[in-house]
Amino acid sequence: MTLRSATPNDAAELAILADIASHGFASWLWLGELGLSGCDTPMEHGRLKMRRDEGYDGWRHAVIAEAYGEVAGAAIGYALGEDVRTMEVDRVALQPVIDLQKLVIGSWFIATLGVYGHLRGIGIGKRLLRDQIDRAGMLPVSLITASDNEAALSLYKKNGFSEWARRDVLSPFETGRKHEWVLLTRDAR
Repeated sequence: MTLRSATPNDAAELAILADIASHGFASWLWLGELGLSGCDTPMEHGRLKMRRDEGYDGWRHAVIAEAYGEVAGAAIGYALGEDVRTMEVDRVALQPVIDLQKLVIGSWFIATLGVYGHLRGIGIGKRLLRDQIDRAGMLPVSLITASDNEAALSLYKKNGFSEWARRDVLSPFETGRKHEWVLLTRDAR
């Protein structure tokens, strides 16, 4: 397994992995932006967002893991800036996530950590997580995951993260699973 910095050509893989990591929340967000983008599908819009040079959640902040000759996973992380404090959300389902981010301004925020299902269990997620911790330098590290994502919670806790706060998920679908967003933090090295 190798890690490398992402390039604009990785945008499609980054969009898929961001959607996997968020259990479909990313594509739901992108669906709500389709009318503004001129794209035909949420995934196409996500790919274009990942390809942009500006913004937090794009290729410039991403690391790609490769294994067995293919892209296996990705992580997107960055220093969470003060601009989060004044961020306005256009969909109520985003509010709990932004509220949690406001609690950890100044930390290294891991926005995405995803691994393709057929390549899980061989240490790719752990390797990507360790790389993000290293990239944080002297900053504390934070991330948000779902309370029912037991594999992710186990990985993070085994690597020094502890729960900081929770917020109810405001599901965009009436039939959506009931869970909470969990903010996890890890002190600086």
